[in-house]
Amino acid sequence: MIRVLIAEDQSMVLGALAALLEIENDIEVVGKAENGREALGLVERHRPDVLLTDIEMPEMTGLELAAEVSRRGLPTRVVILTTFARAGYLRRALDAGAAGYLLKDSPAETLANAVRQVHAGGRAIDPELAREAWTERDPLSDRERQVLRLAAEGLTSAAIASRLFLSEGTVRNYLSSAISKLGAANRVEAARMAREKGWL
Repeated sequence: MIRVLIAEDQSMVLGALAALLEIENDIEVVGKAENGREALGLVERHRPDVLLTDIEMPEMTGLELAAEVSRRGLPTRVVILTTFARAGYLRRALDAGAAGYLLKDSPAETLANAVRQVHAGGRAIDPELAREAWTERDPLSDRERQVLRLAAEGLTSAAIASRLFLSEGTVRNYLSSAISKLGAANRVEAARMAREKGWL
């Protein structure tokens, strides 16, 4: 049996995914989590073969979760299942150690086959996104992305500086650099452009 853990913050979607996978004779759902931190604890406890996770979740995103599973050397392989058909997200997922990246509107049989493929040591990536992912590189550094994400939430430079233990001048430099790299007019436009590309 392929042991699967599912992390998804929408209860109805979580239940539907579990039901879809439980129909398969060779797949067993060993746990369900509604946020990233809970999922990490369950991965450590149950050591599932495959973790199926959404990207946008409370407490820890699916990308952060994938990176942490990899950093801790856990044997679980990660498949990102998301509504975000953005090449930037795919690149970041692969950089974080994910072995699969599927869209939620994929056919049901695609999901089960992806779990099998990843469990067998392969990759399962939406082919259209895979082609697109290698055409445009993410120009932002991790720190620029972090600062821009907080700016998009409406935080001032002073508030961002306080949150990240940086000087206000350093925060302004990161914002200025991000705005310049994206060719944006201001921080709001830069955040919107980065989000649309999947870089935020």
